[in-house]
Amino acid sequence: MDLEIRTEDFDAFFDAPFNAYGTDSPYVSPLKGDLQRFLSQDNPLVSGAGEGALTYFTAHRAGRAVGRITAHVHGASNRIHGVKRGYFGYFDCADDAEAAAALLSAAENWCRLRGLDEIAGNFNLTAMQQIGVVTEGFEHAPYLDQTWSPPHIARLLMENGYAATFPMATMETKDLQAASDMSLGPKHQAILNNPDFSFAPITRATIGQRLEEARLILNASFAENPMFVPVSAEEFHFQAKDMKWVMDKRISAVLHHKGEPAGCVICVPDMNPFLRRIRSRIGITTPWHFIRQRMTNTRAVLIFAGIMPHLQGQGVNPVILHHVLKNARDAGYTSIGNTWIADVNPMSLAQAEKAGSSRMHRLHLFGKQL
Repeated sequence: MDLEIRTEDFDAFFDAPFNAYGTDSPYVSPLKGDLQRFLSQDNPLVSGAGEGALTYFTAHRAGRAVGRITAHVHGASNRIHGVKRGYFGYFDCADDAEAAAALLSAAENWCRLRGLDEIAGNFNLTAMQQIGVVTEGFEHAPYLDQTWSPPHIARLLMENGYAATFPMATMETKDLQAASDMSLGPKHQAILNNPDFSFAPITRATIGQRLEEARLILNASFAENPMFVPVSAEEFHFQAKDMKWVMDKRISAVLHHKGEPAGCVICVPDMNPFLRRIRSRIGITTPWHFIRQRMTNTRAVLIFAGIMPHLQGQGVNPVILHHVLKNARDAGYTSIGNTWIADVNPMSLAQAEKAGSSRMHRLHLFGKQL
């Protein structure tokens, strides 16, 4: 059957991974409306890079989408890190060598036309969202904000001249009710006893303020991490637009020191089981499935944790994490996953393992010189 490559056919882009992987795969799509919003030129992550900073392609056989890919520029990242890099993202494809080669070629040519000299991915759409291609642990169902891909995706990339770089891991604490507790020593207890430290209330009325404080902590605490780009208020709240409606105030925490943001752990219920049930589409049964999710869900996902630089290494992070894990246990959660941690950050990996986490997925970025 002849292969056709289309540009910016959104319905086909949404359908492609379902067609490519089948209904029994662990793949979970973002909500269709959210995905369309992310790919629009209204997304401040790409709108600031100039007109046409993002596009996407789909591969079709007999009119059926069998693969997809985005191509985009993150101008702020290139300026900060001194590179001329293009990005591909959402690379999902059937085990079809011709379709994969055509999609990757379309993304590469788009980058070359913009004077870029390298390409890397998956970035869906930046390093602060879903990134990477799964290279081990394919059997594990992803939590919200974790990427998933079958074994043939990494192979197809390598067959097209891409090399694996920047190894990462996702983590999971199973059977949270029986997991080993993080012990708090005298240093940690001193923080809890210090009136200069206090947990800020998270309520419907204050959630906007807490999320803005989390953004400030994110930017300060990740400033020295590779690939990090400070997130503007517009970008952060564009990404977190619906987070306040699904957040469980019991399992996130923002710690203040002398009234100022000191550190945070942002954790939300895992919405992937809900998204799987509705196939990431809003329909007549969606409200029922949402209520069912709220009543039966026992999985949560740690989106990020951060400590202000001047307080790092003083025991603040274990205090916040202990607080969140205890509250999650008390609220009936049985497992917590977290988004990617890079191998270049061994302290965070060790901290997660100390909290009782084990590794789920192995991920890599895949890159190529253009």
